[in-house]
Amino acid sequence: MTKQTTLHVCTALVGLTLTGCATSTQAPQASTTTAPAATASTATATTATTAATPATPATTKGVGIDVADLNRAVSPCEDFFQFSGGNWLKNNPIPGYASSWGPRNLLGDRTQALLRQILEEAAANTTATKGSNAQKVGDFYASGMDSLALDKAGLTYLQPELARINAVNTLKSLQVELARQQTLGTGAFFRAGVSPDRKNSTQYAVNFSQGGLGMPDRDYYLKDDARSKQVRTAYVAYLTSTFKLMGDPEPAAAQKAAAVVRLETRLAQASKTRVELRDPYASYNKMTVAEASQQFPNIGLPVFLAQNKLGAAQDIIVGQPAFFKEVSAVLKEEPLADIKTYLTWQLVSSVAAALPKAYSDETFRFQQVQSGTKQQAVRWKRMLAATDATLGEAFGQLYVDKAFSPAAKQKALEMVANIRVSMAEHIQTNTWMSEPTKAEALKKLNALRVKIGYPDKWKDYSALIISRKSYLQNVLAARQWNYRENTKKFGGPIDRTEWGMTPSTINAYYSPPMNEIVFPAGYLQPPFFDPNADDAVNYGAIGGVMGHEMTHGFDDQGRQYDSQGNLRDWWTKADGEEFTKRAAVVGRQYSAFSPLDSVFVNGKLTMGENLADFAGLTIVHAALQKQLQKQYGTNPLPLIDGFTPEQRFFLSWAQLRRQNIRPEALRQQILTDPHSPGQYRTIGPLMNMPQFYDAFGCQEGQKMVRATSDRAKIW
Repeated sequence: MTKQTTLHVCTALVGLTLTGCATSTQAPQASTTTAPAATASTATATTATTAATPATPATTKGVGIDVADLNRAVSPCEDFFQFSGGNWLKNNPIPGYASSWGPRNLLGDRTQALLRQILEEAAANTTATKGSNAQKVGDFYASGMDSLALDKAGLTYLQPELARINAVNTLKSLQVELARQQTLGTGAFFRAGVSPDRKNSTQYAVNFSQGGLGMPDRDYYLKDDARSKQVRTAYVAYLTSTFKLMGDPEPAAAQKAAAVVRLETRLAQASKTRVELRDPYASYNKMTVAEASQQFPNIGLPVFLAQNKLGAAQDIIVGQPAFFKEVSAVLKEEPLADIKTYLTWQLVSSVAAALPKAYSDETFRFQQVQSGTKQQAVRWKRMLAATDATLGEAFGQLYVDKAFSPAAKQKALEMVANIRVSMAEHIQTNTWMSEPTKAEALKKLNALRVKIGYPDKWKDYSALIISRKSYLQNVLAARQWNYRENTKKFGGPIDRTEWGMTPSTINAYYSPPMNEIVFPAGYLQPPFFDPNADDAVNYGAIGGVMGHEMTHGFDDQGRQYDSQGNLRDWWTKADGEEFTKRAAVVGRQYSAFSPLDSVFVNGKLTMGENLADFAGLTIVHAALQKQLQKQYGTNPLPLIDGFTPEQRFFLSWAQLRRQNIRPEALRQQILTDPHSPGQYRTIGPLMNMPQFYDAFGCQEGQKMVRATSDRAKIW
């Protein structure tokens, strides 16, 4: 996990998978094919109704789809991504401060405006009761916005931690410092924390996972292609400049930069690839503390666990044993001075935003190379994101009061219930799955927990001390508090009320160990969810997301967990093999997509998200049919904006995935993101769906229609 996170990207907690739905895309070249006009008939996409076609109501203007965004010069059957949003893509260039731009960003701007108002009111209230959420939110944000104070303080408030690292002079004192680094959230060497035991979901376990890299992916250290070399060169420059800011002359700074890269390269060589990390069984290696200490003697596990109040643990779960063997070797073989340099770098780079402006400027220069972003986001946006990540449930309560109505929550719950019914029917009528596997699948679906809007139980921040004295002190205090809150779970009952996202987050996730889907209030607003829009639009938009998250429980990873969230194979051998065979078709399809010259989507890395898109859209389409039947019966379906409900369903799905993205960011997404680029999330599922062909009258031979023998079908 990189240190920089954004409001809209799904997170991954140690040992707890949160499978989300962040999107990114690049617009392909527009076709010159002429698009047929939309009609009420689902069998053709030609012109208006004829005498042989039942009469339909006159078309009305709808909510949720702006027909001006369509590129009608492109046939929907040739390139639905361009047809559905080509004009929008042309008229919405990427702002200088962003690496990509789409509907999620526009919603993000609206949400940020409201959150900024809440934060600035809190910051202006200097008489808030000490210890209250209002005081903590206001002081945290105000301290972060005081850039003059940050520049004046320099490294003053970081000196105690730098001194601790500098004082390390033995392996034992190094082990003590490694334990402290975990509490500070620096990311040094590895990640360790408490989450449900994936084979016994009624208990918490201590999990250790690979980490410790300063660049976004191991491949940047190991590959010699031009792009990897470019990022590596920028990283060395970033390191060198930062050490110079800390007072080192150029030669010493360059030497320290080389030491960090050399050490991190060793970690990268021992790290599993992102595709390998998708195997939950391979990442589950339970061993006693004594066994782990024997395998990784130099990490000092007994010291680590005792210092971080996990001394009662008899067992730990190690994600990647080979990686931890290498960490143990590094701690013994590498010069202690180089290890201390690495720890210093991990600490300083993790808190760059809380240091003088020169430090965050260097961080941004490196990010520019990765993402192509032209300018840094203004400080209030960065501090808003930091406050949300740190105290999100404190001011999230104020946010939901202003932005999320009980009626919206009820409507969302009804949609989820309808989609769950549709999923159950797809399981029951599945032609390749045996009855025993169907029974287990239905059991899992029925046990699925649904969380909408905001937590039923809010976080208690009473033990966290926040003041206006120093933003850096606030950041470090919050990290230590958060780590203590995490480790306190060990030995207690599973907290199923906990949320992995804040209320204002514009995203959603599925957690396999918890078997739950979670939709924050931030996501449940236009254009993703609009109570004033017709059902076709809402089912194509937020409904598509609901189906996506629900079917994550049955994708290539999620299907390996049972109804209680335990990692257990509940499939018959034949059914498991058939699923794998069908999923492989999807993998091959996406691996053939190329958004840039010589750059192809990784069908294995994106497998879970692609399956969730495809399966989710299929079951939501069926749920919409029931909804339309309930609403209109045998009456003709209305035309809205000149489109049938089915056409609006697919347009709504596509318009939320329209997005412009810089080539640099797209290359990084292909390497590191389990989500396919947006244009392929748009067209990939539709190219397999006869329902889409019927809605727009697509014929064999057109680009949006896969040959029958090449189509994927799972549910």
